[in-house]
Amino acid sequence: MTRIVALGGTVNPGSSTEQALRLAAGIAAEEGAEVTVFGGEYLTALPHYLGPQHDSSQGAEMVAAVREADGLLIAAPGYHGTISGVVKNALDYLEDLARDERPYLDGRAVGLIATAFGDQASMSTLQTMRAITHALRGWPTPMGATIRTYHGLFSPDGECLDERARSQLELVGRQVVLGARSFAAGRNLA
Repeated sequence: MTRIVALGGTVNPGSSTEQALRLAAGIAAEEGAEVTVFGGEYLTALPHYLGPQHDSSQGAEMVAAVREADGLLIAAPGYHGTISGVVKNALDYLEDLARDERPYLDGRAVGLIATAFGDQASMSTLQTMRAITHALRGWPTPMGATIRTYHGLFSPDGECLDERARSQLELVGRQVVLGARSFAAGRNLA
């Protein structure tokens, strides 16, 4: 079974960032992957990594899921031209994987989704996410979704009403599963 961890969102329940993440995660599940989602509510509850309120039990469920994952989907809103603190803090928790046999995101496909009110902010956010993925030894999928958000992008039941955005998210969802399966097959041959 191909395992995908999806993480992202904002401090606002039902944000367009989390809806975009869940759409891509749903496509990955349709492709046969087992998907575990850590959305905005989970990420917002995480204290600053190694800060005064941090202890090893916090974030442990997410870190354990990433440890076993074949791939990840990461969605971040563009705040002032880069990723939000909530998503960056969650990624900081992956430092707990530093001494693993497969450290950080090594050998994992990573599908990236950047959302923002403007095209420039979504693109700079995507570039930051690619740099972070590379720093963590992950493999970004060829397609990275840059979603320009606006009121009405998603219906009340989570359907993406913009064809361009929907097609990007669907492609990222499919590519992360394809990449994850390719890496897993390579590990099985070794």
